[in-house]
Parts: sequence; C-alpha cells; structure tokens
Amino acid sequence: MAEQISFARGAPSLDIVDVDGLRAAAQEAFAEDPAGTTAYGTAVGYPPLREWIAARHGVGPEQVFLTNGSMQADAFLFEHLVRPGDEVVVERPTYDRTLLSLRQLGADVRMVELQPDGIDVQALAAMLGDGLRPRLAHIIPNFQNPAGYTLSGDKRQRLLELADRHEFTIFEDDPYVALRFRGQASPTMLSLDGRGRVVYASSFSKTVCPGIRVGYLVGPAETIADIVKLATGTYISPNMVAQSIVYRFCVSGALERSIETVSRALAERAQRLAEALRRELPEAQFVEPDGGYFMWVTLPEGTDVAALAAAAAQRGVTFVKGTDFLLEGGENTLRLAYSGVTPEQIEEGVGRLAQALSSLSAAAA
Repeated sequence: MAEQISFARGAPSLDIVDVDGLRAAAQEAFAEDPAGTTAYGTAVGYPPLREWIAARHGVGPEQVFLTNGSMQADAFLFEHLVRPGDEVVVERPTYDRTLLSLRQLGADVRMVELQPDGIDVQALAAMLGDGLRPRLAHIIPNFQNPAGYTLSGDKRQRLLELADRHEFTIFEDDPYVALRFRGQASPTMLSLDGRGRVVYASSFSKTVCPGIRVGYLVGPAETIADIVKLATGTYISPNMVAQSIVYRFCVSGALERSIETVSRALAERAQRLAEALRRELPEAQFVEPDGGYFMWVTLPEGTDVAALAAAAAQRGVTFVKGTDFLLEGGENTLRLAYSGVTPEQIEEGVGRLAQALSSLSAAAA
C-alpha cells in the first residue's frame, strides 16, 4: 500500500517540534510555580503569560485575554459582537471554520476578493459606498489561510481608514505572523490603530506545537472585559497547565529557536512544492508564499477538483478543495498545506496529484 501523504492539515510535522524544549518548560513550570500552574485561575488566563504578551504588543495586561487556541478567541469575539443579520466582511477565500462560525451565528457574510497583496480594498470601499454597513471585517493579514497571501502595508493603512470612517471593527486574525521565511514584515494593524478599531488574535499552536492549544486576544480594554465575562460563564478558566508551560518556553528563549527551526523547514518545503508543481502540473497557477503553511492553487477552468480529490485519495494523497473556503465558485481550486510533509513526500505527493489529474483527462476523452 502506498504511503499516505496529506496536504490537508495545517500543522507542523513532529520532526520540527521542539519536544525537548517543551519537556524542559513543563518541568520548570511545575518546579517554579506549582500553585499557579495547577490552579483553576481566572478567565483571563495565566497572569505571567498575559503580562509577557502585553509587553510584546506594547499594551496593558487588561487588554489581553488568553484562550484555549485562537479558534476559541475567534468564537468568543464573534459571539460578543455578531448578531443575526449583522453584515460581516471576510476575504474570498477565507478560513472554512470562520465561515462556519459566522453562518451559525446568522451573520450576513460578505466576501471580498483576496489579491496576492491582500483583500481588495478598492472593492470594499465601493461596497461601503453602496451602503454596506459591516459590524466586523475578519482579516488574516499574514500568510493567509487558505491562500498564503500577505496584506501589504498600504492596504493595512487603508483598512484602518475605512474602519474609522464607517465605524466597524477589524478582527486581525494573525496566527501565522511569526512564520515568515522571506521578505520584511509589516506592522500589525493593532500597532497602527489609534481609535480602538482593531481586535487582534494570535496563537502558539503554530510556533510551539498544535497540541498546546494556547491562543489570545488583544484589544480595547472594554471589549476584553466583556469577553472575559463571557468566558467566565463558559468555563471559569482556560488551561493553566498549558499556558504555564508556554510561558516558560517563551521566557527561556526556546520560542525564538523554535520559530527559527520551523521557518527554515517551511521555507524549504514551500520551495520544493513550487518546483514540483511547475514540473508536474505546469498548468497550475499559484503565488509562492513568504511564510506560513499554505499555497492556493488554481487549475484550468473546467477542472473538477472534487473529482480530483477522489482520484488523488485513491493514490494516497489528500488536500482540501477550494470550495470549502468559499460561499460559491472555486470548483477548480485547492489548498495545499506543506507544513506537515517532508520535502520527499512533497515530491511524491505532487507526482501522484499529476497522475490523478491525468486520469481524469483520460476518462473524459
């Protein structure tokens, strides 16, 4: 049986996770602060980690709220801000769980086309001029999931201007920010915001390990306080053991070493994926990312990616169809995650994808 190769899951492979560093951080957490590590705590999260994050973002601790992964941060913010019928702007394409959460809340989701340098701000401005009144704009600014694109500095400024003029919140959902392997970073919209229009989220799942499940929100103190009340009524407190371990991992210097290891591996994998696609699937269109986990691939018009997924699965290869990240269209698109596969698996997997696509062409002939 052929080796199973998954381009579907956005997670680092075990070989680039700092297991030894995590073990040391766990030992230190229990040795240095057994009471704080093992207690319930409060809904705001483990206080030393909260303060460490606040210092990183140049804000007060009252503006930081820790959660069990950034998806939970998303869920709390959406529950706090979005009511049935509220207009919410998202990128096209966007993360499939974002679409699911917003639709379950009854939001009126408005997708705005994503370009290689980020959301089409001209199109958004035109929609606002035509009467769109969003409660929220959800933006993944760095190495976007699923496309891998990064929002330019100019567009970040323009989004802030639009949010201020039309009085909506920008949700800057930024779990991949540290995973840059090429180019220069732009400032976060949070750091540029002078009007309290931005709520920022990030995660340690991508830089420490997926199983740690520690994320956070940073935003206006009043907004954070309201979300803390919501969290208190939901679960009393998040996972203090995990947050204490993350804190020790961060202050020991292991976080920077882990980011360097992961980014170096991702750079090699992204390059190998691009080279393999050009060689095996020259008709595929894509933009090479500057960081993160994902590459968005567009195949020729008329290609049935759902059929391709079935044919690829028969050959031991999985990926996510582009339609999962859209409200409509995208039947010829797919997302390839290169974070959890070795360079050798990438070569083999793309070769099998090419075989699967050829089999569809042969069957149609």
